[in-house]
Amino acid sequence: MRTIIVEDEILARDLLKKYLSIHTDIEIIGEYGDGFSAAVAINKEKPDLVLLDIQLPRLNGFEMLEVLDHLPLIVFTTAYDEYAVKAFERNATDYLLKPFSPQRFSEALAKAREKLAFSDSETELTSSMVNDLSSSIPLARIVVKDSKGIHIIGVPEIRYFEAQDDYIMVHCEQGRFLKKQTMKSLEERLNQKQFVRIHRSYIVNVSSIKRIEPYEKESYLVFLKNDEKIKASAAGYKLLRERLDF
Repeated sequence: MRTIIVEDEILARDLLKKYLSIHTDIEIIGEYGDGFSAAVAINKEKPDLVLLDIQLPRLNGFEMLEVLDHLPLIVFTTAYDEYAVKAFERNATDYLLKPFSPQRFSEALAKAREKLAFSDSETELTSSMVNDLSSSIPLARIVVKDSKGIHIIGVPEIRYFEAQDDYIMVHCEQGRFLKKQTMKSLEERLNQKQFVRIHRSYIVNVSSIKRIEPYEKESYLVFLKNDEKIKASAAGYKLLRERLDF
């Protein structure tokens, strides 16, 4: 199994390499100390297995998974058992709570070997895992990937989100970015006092609003501070009034 280690602590990386050294079917093709570098390498090298810590610089483990084109088998190695253990149990190849023994590590590799024979279905499971894990964590920033690279956007910088089929368009100070996610799953993770679903197609950052005017019957126009205009439904306008208390 072609394997990449993603771990920011050098001692932890050395321990993983020591545990791996007795398994002759494992080839370590890279080791990385941050999620950003790891994401670039995984998309390029397409490993079979990734040993992934969660608490990482630049991109954390969950954010890294969101920008992968290639979805390998994932074994989490973490000291934080509060991180959506149920999601790990349903979807990850395995998760190891630090400190773990060589025997427990070998069990995780055995699971990976078994699942490697079903790589097509594993891609589906890994995608499901990303969604499950993401939904359990409050949203502080958005990570998107386009032809120019990986972009990290702080949520306060976002003016509004726009639904586009199975994707959302993120409108922010840096420009516009397309991300595969549903509006419903996004709405559940946003600060409800800061972001309001004013229309089935729009979630707006209330701090970006300049004024609101009646438009057509049962609808309104929301004017943003950058002079963009987006529609609000009657229900969205009512919700906005409730949230802003006006």
